[in-house]
Amino acid sequence: MRHFNLLNFQHIVLYVLPTLIFILIFGLALAYSHLKSEDAEERKQKIIYRFPEGIEDRDAPFPLSMMLIIAGTILWVFFYILGTALLGVKI
Repeated sequence: MRHFNLLNFQHIVLYVLPTLIFILIFGLALAYSHLKSEDAEERKQKIIYRFPEGIEDRDAPFPLSMMLIIAGTILWVFFYILGTALLGVKI
């Protein structure tokens, strides 16, 4: 049993809130995945560089949703470490 009930609430918020945000962004990404730029198909097909092993490099567009998910994960980790350090909680 914990001595501080607020710590339980903080952990729930730290685990549930990023999950809900991820679900929202992922759902929006799936809903609007059909929206593409004008040159997206051309960039997917055009080969920029061929590596010696037969791997082909293309300048395909990177999905905005993946950028938001990766940036959100990095921000969450940073603020989780910062919050844990400032509150003095032992991990």
